[in-house]
Amino acid sequence: MQKQEINMKIFQLLIYLFISCQTAETLDQLTDLGQNVTINCDLDSNEVYWILLKQSDSHTVILRSFSKSAHYFNKTFKKKYSVQSKHRLVIYNITVDELGVYYCMNKDTPPKLSTSTRLHIIKPTELTKFSLYLNETLVKCIQHNETQWHFIIIISALLNALIIVITVVSCYSKERLKLQDTDLQQTKHVYLKQHEEMSRVQYTAVRFSTCEESEDTRVI
Repeated sequence: MQKQEINMKIFQLLIYLFISCQTAETLDQLTDLGQNVTINCDLDSNEVYWILLKQSDSHTVILRSFSKSAHYFNKTFKKKYSVQSKHRLVIYNITVDELGVYYCMNKDTPPKLSTSTRLHIIKPTELTKFSLYLNETLVKCIQHNETQWHFIIIISALLNALIIVITVVSCYSKERLKLQDTDLQQTKHVYLKQHEEMSRVQYTAVRFSTCEESEDTRVI
């Protein structure tokens, strides 16, 4: 029931605004897209409504401002609007959707309107257009370079990984060859030692046999 009364009150305010906005004083305020804008409310009231009138003559109630808080009529407005002291309205990151005439209105009967503010976009000059073109070109160039650098970084990482793998495999192969060479040297050493020992045994046997023959010969 209370919500219906509030909606009816807002409807009455909008009707009054539609009738009286043609005679209300309007101030023009220039801004650039993407900028933040602050609009003053010159009403000395504890509670006010902030209303946006667009070029299509459609009225949008943005919020209801209290002395220390605000009630938003749409949750999405919290990202675009906020209220400072003395009911000043702050608009963040201006886009074409926020262009229009802003009214501050109290809830008296009949309601009282503040001086309205019409937001305009500054028309770009040739120098501004050229500056915007340079900025866009610079952004595209940076994005293109970032893409190239990302590709180079990926290729470099892959090459480094490949070098590491090749180094590890090479070191492993060298260790295996070193171990094989060590085993071969040890085997060769053992073989030579065994061969030398066998040669000594044969040589000794031959000398012993020769000595016996000499003794036999002396006996005879």
